[in-house]
Amino acid sequence: MKRRLLLCAFLCFLVLFGGHAGALAQEKYPSRPIDFICTWGVGGGSDQMVRTLAKLTEPILGVPLPVSNKPGASGNSGTTDLLAAKEDGYTIANYIADTLATVAAGQTRYKSEDIEWIVRTQNMPSFLFVKADGPFADIHALLKAVKENPNKIKMAGLGFGTIDDITLRYLASKGYKMTLVPNPNPGERYASVLGGHNEVLYEQAGDIRQYLEAKQLKPVIVFAEKRFPAFPDVPCSKELGFEIFMPQFRCVIAKKGVPADRVKILSDAFVKAMQTPEWKKFNQEQYADEASTLAGPEFARWVDGELKTMQRLMREFGILK
Repeated sequence: MKRRLLLCAFLCFLVLFGGHAGALAQEKYPSRPIDFICTWGVGGGSDQMVRTLAKLTEPILGVPLPVSNKPGASGNSGTTDLLAAKEDGYTIANYIADTLATVAAGQTRYKSEDIEWIVRTQNMPSFLFVKADGPFADIHALLKAVKENPNKIKMAGLGFGTIDDITLRYLASKGYKMTLVPNPNPGERYASVLGGHNEVLYEQAGDIRQYLEAKQLKPVIVFAEKRFPAFPDVPCSKELGFEIFMPQFRCVIAKKGVPADRVKILSDAFVKAMQTPEWKKFNQEQYADEASTLAGPEFARWVDGELKTMQRLMREFGILK
């Protein structure tokens, strides 16, 4: 009797699961709006990316991609909402390197394996910026001041455990100790440096383009293996002996379990959108790498490599025990 009940229960499970999977397979996709969660606040680099990409992808998919901002917890508030949604491809979100850093630090309940990595949209180096009319003429002047005044010079960044924090700890390990002032609000971070409350800003150039064009802020170092073409006079970290290259990437993700054919439809649509002149112009204005686009298994492998690099550095600098 017990075996018969177990068999019936198993058969019912197969019918229900198979019916659900079959329905997803037979349903035209997409046939209704796809919710696009921006895991950061309005006006920042992620918000600009999500809204630009959504607008360019809508005519390709043939459905609206309404954007909703759900900031908080270094991007994890919105990510948690994504992971609570159905794995049907009708909820997607953006994701950035700083959020991956919280996974590397063991600060999240989810793992990278719980995410479907659809496409990398932007990959860009990070810089240190200072006030253009401030006391630091270049990186050498800044490093000299930091060396002579350990922990006195403040750097505005996203928060602890992010790539900002990892980079700061790396510099500290080389004898250049600054104090991180965390603030998840981009506008407030920028204002803190412009107003003289903090001396240094860790950021990507595209996010503060208006302040660069207005000559209010200037870059003094790019964390990369070579100089950035848009700022040929700004030294890269490698030439100064700093072996720290942690690019800020932005991408589109879904919950693991979305049918493979739907993931491919999304991936193909986003890649097509990123081949348009409008997107290329936007990416150029954001100072993003021209070769930012990466999709499919290759992208997933790249993310895994970034995650392992973060974990290695976090162990080295005491963030991860």
